[in-house]
Amino acid sequence: MAINFQGLQTRLVVHLRHRVRSGEITERSLARVTGISQPHLHNVLKGKRFLSVEKSDQILHQLHLDLMDLIEASDQQPVS
Repeated sequence: MAINFQGLQTRLVVHLRHRVRSGEITERSLARVTGISQPHLHNVLKGKRFLSVEKSDQILHQLHLDLMDLIEASDQQPVS
């Protein structure tokens, strides 16, 4: 199954929503840690705004994630 950049960004937002909804982190602390304004982050989580590539990379770095964390095992192709 092919995955594209938009799919990865969507997975990142879903991951962030899950962390906020589970109480692992608040929107305010996530905004502070990632350097994104809380209103912008709120709108991203609600699907009203998008993250730039730079902000997406910044979030991944600050949360100690990489793109492989967003790709499910079923999406990974075996290397020949």
